Amino acid sequence: MNTKLHAICDSRGRPLNLFVTAGQVSDYIGARALLSSLPDVDWLLEDRGYDADWFREALKDKGYARVSTAASSARKL
Repeated sequence: MNTKLHAICDSRGRPLNLFVTAGQVSDYIGARALLSSLPDVDWLLEDRGYDADWFREALKDKGYARVSTAASSARKL
């Protein structure tokens, strides 16, 4: 059995909030769990595992001006 560690980190990579899931669980579960604890920032850098329409819309609804992702096809808000 393996696990995934989902993390919200500051600009220096220091963890602010962590959430652990089983390894076979979708990354969207971790994203949904951490969404309410996102800090008040100007931009986010996310892994492509979190690149979903519902997640981008949720970030937009929370007022994030720009989201930059690792996915080359990702759209900016």
